[in-house]
Amino acid sequence: MSDLPRKAVTRTAKLATLPLSFAGRATWGLGKRIGGRSAERVGSELQQRTAQQLFSVLGELKGGAMKLGQALSVFESALPESVAAPYRAALTKLQDAAPPMPAASVRAVLAERMGEDWRERFEEFDEQPASAASIGQVHRAVWHDGREVAVKIQYPGAGEALLSDLTQLGRFARLLGPLVPGMDIKPLIAELRERLSEELDYRLEAQAQRRYAEEFSGDPGIQVPRVVWHGETLLVSEWLDGVPLSRVISHGSPEERDRAGQLLARFLFTGTARTGLLHADTHPGNFRLVPPEPGAPVDSWRLGVMDFGAVNRLPDGLPPAIGRALRMTLDGKAEEVYAELCAEGFVKPALELDPEAVLDYLLPIIEPAQVPEFTFSREWLRRQAGRIADPRSQAHQLGRQLNLPPSYLLIHRVTLSTIGVLCQLGARVRLREELVAGLPGFRVGVDRSGAPA
Repeated sequence: MSDLPRKAVTRTAKLATLPLSFAGRATWGLGKRIGGRSAERVGSELQQRTAQQLFSVLGELKGGAMKLGQALSVFESALPESVAAPYRAALTKLQDAAPPMPAASVRAVLAERMGEDWRERFEEFDEQPASAASIGQVHRAVWHDGREVAVKIQYPGAGEALLSDLTQLGRFARLLGPLVPGMDIKPLIAELRERLSEELDYRLEAQAQRRYAEEFSGDPGIQVPRVVWHGETLLVSEWLDGVPLSRVISHGSPEERDRAGQLLARFLFTGTARTGLLHADTHPGNFRLVPPEPGAPVDSWRLGVMDFGAVNRLPDGLPPAIGRALRMTLDGKAEEVYAELCAEGFVKPALELDPEAVLDYLLPIIEPAQVPEFTFSREWLRRQAGRIADPRSQAHQLGRQLNLPPSYLLIHRVTLSTIGVLCQLGARVRLREELVAGLPGFRVGVDRSGAPA
């Protein structure tokens, strides 16, 4: 039994409509231009149609296709506004919405995974999902002890669908390039595929969520719902009310945006230091702003965090080399920064680069850490992306020569995703404050042995 299209040939055919339809719409656009319509108007219509189909196909298939859409949605801030605008609404829908599984299927799955007497575990159970995403959907319910809970049900056949989707998407990743210009999609697909088995096992998710919930119990800034019950493909947690981060992005006040941004940065750095885990799915659908009570001032709201299926286990926190290199870059120590990058494998042994050029490449990227408070914006991120993407620029050439060691791949993506969300929020963030509190090696300069520099 499955509500995901499970046959590989069926899913591949649906996924193939993305690049094929893009080519068809480009031909349609050329025809309209020849017919006398303006390039701007035709381009806008073409982008809008592409965005609509992107959401339709990825959302309909759920699985790996849906997950790719969610991952891409946080990077729209880096795209030029003329390209990003028609994609924004369609992609952000993927952050917390997808076509749901029918109620009859939900009942059958619960009976299979919790037993035929599953209803006795609940005082109430809403068969209409509160949200539906890439791997499963969430139902609101009341546990038998009176607690409001969220019941996360993995779609039947999700593993097979995920593997099939990501394999097929990887094969024509280059053809998907025009759908989201400026993004290197192939490494992202490879990384999502690599972490597939862990994310499908809700027992591992429950373990990670319990670690976070224990560490942040009573915390004034971060709230993590406790695990109530779990199986391999079903997870029951305490219900988390609040304002979805996607709604804060679209309609939040400046105070709400700033509060969400500050707490998101705090969660990234101090959360990893405190738990030894890095939350690796930082799209807005996994976060809420939670007031302690109605009418409470915004600076008392907490950031509610959900979905711990994708985590990177870092028992010692983020690598101290990141903090050391960042601190030395801020201090303008080009030779020391270069030595650190070489030691960590960011510069391959056979390559020699100009340390001053490397410093010039890094400084604009770390601008948010140079000042006590920084306002993130789409415009700032576009400047950074444009500087590095321009093949005529020195930054582009240098960026192509630098290496990203495998142990840093996920850290790099999570950091970029978090920055993308901060730019969507347009938040004012005291980032340096969070780096001092949670990034090893940043508080004081230290040498590689750990002694003060």
